[in-house]
Amino acid sequence: MAETQHSPAPAYVYMVRCAGGQLYTGWTNDPAARLHAHKSGKGAKATRAMGAVGLAYLEPCPDKSAALRREAALKKLTKAEKEALCSAWAETNRPRLSVATRADAADILEIYNWYVLNHTATFQITPSTLEEYEAWVDRTLECAPLLLARDGAGKLLGYACAHPWHEREAFRWDVESTIYCAPEARGMGVAEKLYGALIELLRLQGYWNVYALLADPNPASERFHQKFGFVCQGRQARTGYKFGKWQGLSTWGLSLREGQGAPEPVKAPLCGEELENLLKKYNL
Repeated sequence: MAETQHSPAPAYVYMVRCAGGQLYTGWTNDPAARLHAHKSGKGAKATRAMGAVGLAYLEPCPDKSAALRREAALKKLTKAEKEALCSAWAETNRPRLSVATRADAADILEIYNWYVLNHTATFQITPSTLEEYEAWVDRTLECAPLLLARDGAGKLLGYACAHPWHEREAFRWDVESTIYCAPEARGMGVAEKLYGALIELLRLQGYWNVYALLADPNPASERFHQKFGFVCQGRQARTGYKFGKWQGLSTWGLSLREGQGAPEPVKAPLCGEELENLLKKYNL
């Protein structure tokens, strides 16, 4: 989750649900940022007056001109026609959570390399290869969950996972979390489902602490992590150089357990009925 996009932004037409049930239609290059503006009272005059609740519809367009034409067409629809579009969109784009396998590596890599080339969500500059990511999937699944969110057509919307915070044995109860959503899936609630399920699974395994490294500044990602109880534990300025400028880094932590007692050994990643029940909970 990053702030600065390096390549030309795509265009989208969208509808936002307001507090009274009304639908506001607009276009944007960044759905997540635009939705936050509407919900925080900094968007359009109409949503400031009616109170934006959440995203109801999102459609990618080739460019700004196409988005403006599609926006005009949507505004001409009746309320019933708009509601039908929103209902179909919500069902198609409802995140279905599952556990990744090596066969999912190519889809995961496509999302990750997009961030490598376009965002400071990762400080990696050179894209990874499929061979590297097939091995990465295997290593990740050895110690922690690797969760996927796909839409009704099977398209990967995002993924979340965890890996060891440090290699030394004393840190075996600590993990670093990772989450990435497809660019067009940001602001759709995908990240919330993935992170909620990931944290619950890590707690069940017996981990004590989860850490996240965020590009600094990155207020959107900070707000997201704060919702789950993460607190900032330190900031490093001018620590990474990408896209022609220095970037900062902040460390955020979440305690999964309280106390000072000796920890029980961490369990292997959950499987079977226990895992199926948890995924079912988040797939309702």
